Amino acid sequence: MGLELYLDLLSQPCRSIYIFARSNNIPFEFKQVELFKGGPGTGPGRVAACRGPRLSAPLLAGSVLGKKPAAGSGAEQPHAGPSHSQGAGKVSLLKKVPALKDGDFTLAECTAILLYLSRKYNTPDHWYPSDVQKRAQVDEYLSWHHANIRANAPKTMWIKVLIPLFTGQPLPSEKLQEVMEGLFASLKQFEERFLQDKAFIIGSEISLADLVAIVELMQPVGVGCDIFEDRPRLTEWRRRVEDAVGKELFFQAHEMIFNIKELSNIQIHPQLKEHLAPVLMKMLK
Repeated sequence: MGLELYLDLLSQPCRSIYIFARSNNIPFEFKQVELFKGGPGTGPGRVAACRGPRLSAPLLAGSVLGKKPAAGSGAEQPHAGPSHSQGAGKVSLLKKVPALKDGDFTLAECTAILLYLSRKYNTPDHWYPSDVQKRAQVDEYLSWHHANIRANAPKTMWIKVLIPLFTGQPLPSEKLQEVMEGLFASLKQFEERFLQDKAFIIGSEISLADLVAIVELMQPVGVGCDIFEDRPRLTEWRRRVEDAVGKELFFQAHEMIFNIKELSNIQIHPQLKEHLAPVLMKMLK
């Protein structure tokens, strides 16, 4: 049995793993996860998002959107395929995606999966450097990321798309402004503390830190919050990251994010709305 990756490309951590595997020509079978395919009978919580509730909302959207990215090896172009939500729940004891299955070995948590892939497939050193200080810089960013960029960026999608979809009511504009202020503060720290005047976070080459950062920052872009506007240093960094992994792969991985507003046109089962509306609202508290 070969490597299997259970992913939903509306989830930021899933996209980082997908891009990493594809850009490094790692052969894998893409198991597309659609958590709520088939309506409320699927049941919430069968496969939660990576690192807890902060990422649940984008992942939930993948089930109702109904789009299916790649199903096949990492070297193939995307095409329609079945949902593997139940399979992901069996693979990951934590019942989360992303999830990895490599023969009899299973693994959850995005950072752990990225590191496993980099070590097993001996990917170029710049991704997770052997130099102890450069590696520590990657670790430093990954530790900072969760309570800062990840704590703010996904909420733009919840506010502008997902919560109105499930509640039927838009949130006050003040709520988006509050989230954007938190995100802008994080971006200021990101530029001044981590990016500085370097090409990438730890120097002249891309690392896992850059990949984890960029997929997160594409969430607000997908809902019309152009956080790169008037930030030339950040814009140039994004361009370098896209070039490093390949523009075609980058935009293919983010296709669902760029079309996220299509969610507003679909019908949600009433029971699903009733269950998820309070869950989504609680995420913003």
